[in-house]
Amino acid sequence: MPRLQWFQYLSWLLAISVVLMVSNTHAQEKADPAFEQWVKEFRNTAIKNGISAEVYDRAFEGITSPDQWVLDRAAYQPEFKAPVWQYFDNRVQKRAIERGKQEKEKMKPWLDKIQKRFGVDPNILLAIWSVESSFGGILGNDKVMRSVIRSLATLAYADPQRKKFGRQQLLAALKILQAGDIEGQHLLGSWAGAMGHTQFIPTSYQAYAVDIDGDGKRDIWNSVPDALATAANLLSSNGWQRGKPWGYEVNIPTRKMPAGKMSVAEWEKLGVTRANGEAFPNKKAIAELKLPDGRNGPAFLVFKNFFVLKRYNNSDRYAIAIGLLADRIGGGAPLVNDWKRPFTPLDSVQVEELQKLLKQKGFYTGEIDGKAGPGTRKAVSEFEKRAGVEVQGYPSKEVLELLKQQ
Repeated sequence: MPRLQWFQYLSWLLAISVVLMVSNTHAQEKADPAFEQWVKEFRNTAIKNGISAEVYDRAFEGITSPDQWVLDRAAYQPEFKAPVWQYFDNRVQKRAIERGKQEKEKMKPWLDKIQKRFGVDPNILLAIWSVESSFGGILGNDKVMRSVIRSLATLAYADPQRKKFGRQQLLAALKILQAGDIEGQHLLGSWAGAMGHTQFIPTSYQAYAVDIDGDGKRDIWNSVPDALATAANLLSSNGWQRGKPWGYEVNIPTRKMPAGKMSVAEWEKLGVTRANGEAFPNKKAIAELKLPDGRNGPAFLVFKNFFVLKRYNNSDRYAIAIGLLADRIGGGAPLVNDWKRPFTPLDSVQVEELQKLLKQKGFYTGEIDGKAGPGTRKAVSEFEKRAGVEVQGYPSKEVLELLKQQ
């Protein structure tokens, strides 16, 4: 066969294989007529809200069924369901702290510019970047980054608790497409439609997105400066206090503590002191006591900036995790009073080693990410069962040693 014909033949085979792969993919995802009808009806709502028919049809091209993965993730939110120690161990961990310090040096000119404009502590922005997207590491992961249009349509169609949210965010996402901020195939996000390095839902993007790098685009997907500036703009717009702390770890007396807010001086009169032994810098500041793990775990006095952080994610755990990680990136010491775990903990590097060993032995199929989530704990339980020891499911030093022995 002549060389030109041979290449034409190979090209033809490749084209056929691609067609077959696409066909098989669509065959595996069976169309849902009820969902398709919903999409057809919502089209009128979108057009009434200023979305062109062309943009809408292009956005929903190939989307014929809701995404069950989205509904599964919506049913499990670690801010509310994960054990306290697991939530914080997966976020305030060695690898995140080290990477945060590296990015702080790398991004210093941009962080200085953002701080000058918005007044937000760079360590806080780096902590948000870490917690929200692992410093952008999740953006290319198709296991967690899905079509924003399909995800939000799924919530609007099939999740009774988030139907209103889904509709509102879907319209905002369509407007982002219509504005040309990003192409549809690149409009990827979390199960809830959170997008980019700092994971903004569409309405928040519309309200706070910033083009600080000056290229004419508010690009939180590809421009880290834009993404960090956008996060800073959200915090600043919601009352971030320049140069003020988010909170301090404290020691509390054994007697019952009152709820509500009062001055630091009043908390001191009740016996509350900083855990590291230092004095409170501002006795007049208004603070509230937070006990995320009850009286036996770490305690915190939190200030205005803590509640501003909750505008990003309305969870006490989230705001404390951001604050603690920011402190560590800034060179601060670990907690004086650690979380109460029913096992000897591992750092993130050791958790990766644990995951690798579990995978080698056929117990774990997830990612090697150093985060001990539900998949890792399930794999640990299966290993413990097979090893004939008490089944606890904890990513512990004891389990790691046992894995090394077998």
